[in-house]
Amino acid sequence: MIIIVPIAGVFAVLFALYLMWDVLRRDTGNERMQDIADRILVGAKAFISRQYRTIAILALVAAVAIAVVLATVTEHLPTDSQGNTISKIGLGWRTAVSFLVGAFCSGVAGIVGMYVSVKSNLRTAAAATKGLNQAVQTAMRGGAVSGFLIVALSLLGVTAMFYAFGGNTTPDLAPFLIVGFGFGASFVALFSQLGGGIYTKAADMGADLVGKVEAGIPEDDDRNPAVIADLVGDNVGDCAGRGADLFESTAAENIGAMILGVVIYLAVKDVAAIPHPEYFVLFPLVVRSFGIFATALGVLSVGSPLPFFKMKEESDPMMALNKGFFLAVILSVGFLALSTNMMLGQGGIQWQYYFYAGLVGIATSVAFVFITQFYTEFKYRPVKDIANGAKTGPATSAVMGISVGFESTFATALIIGSALWASFWLGQQADIPGVTDIRAGLFGTAVATMAMLMTAAYVLAMDTFGPITDNANGVIEMSGNVGDVRRVTDRLDAVGNTTKALTKGYAVGSAGLAAFLLFFAYMDEVAKSMPGGVFDVINLADVRVFVGSLMGAMLAFLFSALAIRAVSKTAGDVIAEVRRQFHENPGIMDRTVKPDYARCVDITARAGLREMILPGIVAVAVPIFVGVVLRHEAMGAFLMVGTISGILLATVLNNSGGAWDNAKKFVESGAMKDENGAVVKKGSAIHAAAVVGDTIGDPFKDTAGPSLHVLVKLLSTITLVLAPIFI
Repeated sequence: MIIIVPIAGVFAVLFALYLMWDVLRRDTGNERMQDIADRILVGAKAFISRQYRTIAILALVAAVAIAVVLATVTEHLPTDSQGNTISKIGLGWRTAVSFLVGAFCSGVAGIVGMYVSVKSNLRTAAAATKGLNQAVQTAMRGGAVSGFLIVALSLLGVTAMFYAFGGNTTPDLAPFLIVGFGFGASFVALFSQLGGGIYTKAADMGADLVGKVEAGIPEDDDRNPAVIADLVGDNVGDCAGRGADLFESTAAENIGAMILGVVIYLAVKDVAAIPHPEYFVLFPLVVRSFGIFATALGVLSVGSPLPFFKMKEESDPMMALNKGFFLAVILSVGFLALSTNMMLGQGGIQWQYYFYAGLVGIATSVAFVFITQFYTEFKYRPVKDIANGAKTGPATSAVMGISVGFESTFATALIIGSALWASFWLGQQADIPGVTDIRAGLFGTAVATMAMLMTAAYVLAMDTFGPITDNANGVIEMSGNVGDVRRVTDRLDAVGNTTKALTKGYAVGSAGLAAFLLFFAYMDEVAKSMPGGVFDVINLADVRVFVGSLMGAMLAFLFSALAIRAVSKTAGDVIAEVRRQFHENPGIMDRTVKPDYARCVDITARAGLREMILPGIVAVAVPIFVGVVLRHEAMGAFLMVGTISGILLATVLNNSGGAWDNAKKFVESGAMKDENGAVVKKGSAIHAAAVVGDTIGDPFKDTAGPSLHVLVKLLSTITLVLAPIFI
């Protein structure tokens, strides 16, 4: 069944190209709209070019360092089942090459996704002048280009490296040689998400606080000097950054699942009734491939004329996206049953239990979609509580938002914990010859994680839907298209806030499921290189292990502090510049003088690149320091506790930020009334309080929170790559 992998990968690329062609051929609106979109494109291309040049230099330095360290310091080398080992130099250059390939694919995925999203915002704005259905379809298909390219590059990249490093002859050794691919993807994703997140939220805060609160002008008003930088930021942060984030998630989790499959392969490779033991290593690739076909049909259903999927102008756009998602989920269930039966049902193995474990993973993805909607959509209690808090000022709105974020950790922990326990128990029931219950259970968690990733392309499309509709709303506002068109794009923008939050919830959920399998993948990596080949206990009573745990918990908070501080410092520069322009050029307010957009774009670009370096270095240096000084057992504790802390803190930051954002949108929609029953309007004290809350949430949900997703996976990929030097 492995033939399905290249077929699905090529199909995903071709499907992305079709979607790109379909979006780019659509109407581009009037000249004013085109001029605004061109400004956004120029700013985004300039920042991405500068950012990825910086990242490329850092990646090359890191690759050389990895090669040298592994080739000189490694004392215990991994071996295959035949006792064959690889040389120090061989381990070093293979890991460095896979690192660079992963970094390159991650960069390509982010850049292409950003480019198409910038092109899609204009088409979505033009489509909104014709109605809701066309606008939703245009934005969704534009977002899906990024989603399918990311999934395809991840799938094809891991597969190509696996076979290039001996997957045909030594399937038990090859996964350990390609862990650098995941590290390279994580490395690029970290700096891409940090730089883009700092850029986008600094510009957003500057535009909101001076423009909306101080000057009293609408959001995306063309008199605001920071408005173009804000719209550029949506693309470089939410598209390029998140694209790199999800690319490294799928790659790292795929490799971790393959490493767990190696243990089962070794146990059953001599069992006559199991002709294809390598299927346990290859299963993660195959099941993700089937997910591509399911997801493609889900994307095509959005905005289609079919009776169940057809949208009316008064319909909730979120409902159309949910219908497409559920179609992808239903098809994924069928493909999951097929792949588990054909690949894991050999020799009397009770494959249906792995199918049930996969269902747990799919159900987890659905659960996170609804949990995130509950905490971030303004039709539900949490967002309304924040909006009502704004009636008594920004302080109560801010406190309520933090409360919502903390509250949401309960559902996150409950869902992840239940999914891990259920999938582990189900895996234990599979009855695999010669495999312990623990190992069979671990593979159950791997199946659940891979099943959850089957719909990754669709969730990524919904994520990019957010910045596309946000930009489209800005294009409509700045080009003077108001009235019915603005009401359409306002609705899309509010839905886009929710879809961006959904992706973050999905990323947290997949990280939670993957944390367990990546933790055991690290233990297997260490055991592979240790004399005796056994490493299955981490003793918390050992002082070094306890210190390692403490350092792991601390890192998530220190990293978040540095990321948020970077946004605050950069936003201060933007605020000062916007105030200066308003003060020195009073003609800006009556539109007799044009603001200097380029100045704000340049300030945020330079500051974003400068400020991303320190938190990025801390994220890479601290785990290496702990592993080298405290050794492999303490590193295992660091990995597990750091992952748990990162997941829960990311939940707080993502959901509180998303809730603050939609609380502001709730006020701006006119749905809120004051104590006298009058509709609360933009520019009121209540609206200003809601804007302040949203501004606090900006670096939470779009900088620190998403960057923590990358940090969690980076901890796993660093430990997998450098495990030989921690022993």
